[in-house]
Amino acid sequence: MSSPLQTVQETPLQNTPAPAPGARLSLTLLLSINMFNYLDRYVLAAIEPAVQKDFFAPDDPKAEFWMGTLATAFIVSYLVMAPIFGWLADRMSRWVLVGISVILWSLATGASGLAGFFTMLLITRLFVGVGEAGYGPSAPTIISDLYPVSRRGSVLAWFYAAIPVGSALGYVIGGVIAKHFGWRAAFYAVVPPGLLLGTFCFFMKDPPRGQNDPGAHPSGRKAGLKDYLVLLKTPSYVLDTLGMAAMTFAIGGISFWIPKYFVDHRHAGDLAQVNTTFGGIVVVAGLLATLAGGWAGDKLRAKMPGSYFIVSAVGILMACPFVIAMLYAPFPWAWVMVFIAVFCLFFNTGPSNAILANVTHPSVRATAFAVNICAIHILGDAASPPLLGAIGGRVSWNAAFIVVAGVMVLAGVLWFVGAKYLQADTEHAGRLPEDRPNSGFPVIPLSK
Repeated sequence: MSSPLQTVQETPLQNTPAPAPGARLSLTLLLSINMFNYLDRYVLAAIEPAVQKDFFAPDDPKAEFWMGTLATAFIVSYLVMAPIFGWLADRMSRWVLVGISVILWSLATGASGLAGFFTMLLITRLFVGVGEAGYGPSAPTIISDLYPVSRRGSVLAWFYAAIPVGSALGYVIGGVIAKHFGWRAAFYAVVPPGLLLGTFCFFMKDPPRGQNDPGAHPSGRKAGLKDYLVLLKTPSYVLDTLGMAAMTFAIGGISFWIPKYFVDHRHAGDLAQVNTTFGGIVVVAGLLATLAGGWAGDKLRAKMPGSYFIVSAVGILMACPFVIAMLYAPFPWAWVMVFIAVFCLFFNTGPSNAILANVTHPSVRATAFAVNICAIHILGDAASPPLLGAIGGRVSWNAAFIVVAGVMVLAGVLWFVGAKYLQADTEHAGRLPEDRPNSGFPVIPLSK
């Protein structure tokens, strides 16, 4: 029986280096939404100490663990729902899914401010995760269909540049509003922009899937099981996902606990001051690094086929000594260490996501991003906030952040290993399953 993908093999698309019509408008809207995506996430991190004081006694030894579960609740619903929305995004209008998702998470964020007890707050964070799960797999695939392979590193870097900007705004806006109007007002403030951006999505048109992929063909097809199983046989996809999981563990833990650590244990200032300083560092260092990493990956691609992996690995390994240095350096030098660490951590953002787009078939690309989201959060920031909170509360916060540095080394090693597979996996991405190699992983004989 023929693959469901074979029906469209008759008319290959002409691949051109130019972006598709409407690419810039789509990128601008998706970038803006992504900024509010991360703003919504990190408002909670900014106001965590104030929320904790409302719901827990000052001497409660389990308070930090339970506060960490708020991040975990968001991540769990996000990763559970992402594969479902990814499957839908491969079959229906991605812009409609994005619009519904943005409106849902915006309303859920506002509902967080209405929580009268901790369990209600936990439930609202679950719904924020559901909303963001509909957005995560769809957005990068829309961009991938609008821009050619040779430009995806830098273009996706622009899209993901919204992460440091949105995260920083979450810290700054959350901290400032909470200081003057209370922590509940910080949740309310992000609702109107989210509703407006979500509404715009319903007026956008989906680009044809695969129109900018070499060897791919016009979509409208439905993938079968073996098309999805190809993901597990693609070394670049598997190694990139594992490396991103380790990186997500590190960033998730650091971003959630840094304000508390600097306020309560390093006495760097009050919560508003620390959030403003840390937010400023994240937006400047993260923005510069994200754009520079995407540019470097694209520029080196012609000379170094595994450039996206190598750029990612070098960046995260360079971050490790500065994460440790921030624990011991006196202020204001500790802030310098944070700046360099954040810069190096965000350097991989564009290249690592470009790998996902370039080594997956257009018909399953949204699902591929969804599976990646699921994996990196299960292995990454679903576990790191409560785990690091437990280590910080029972051992020391220095020990917790040293664990983070060790996980970052693991990410660098995985990405270096992936570099040798990238060129072949990119060339095979547009092929039908039966035309691809069985596996790019080395085969180890069990006997002579």
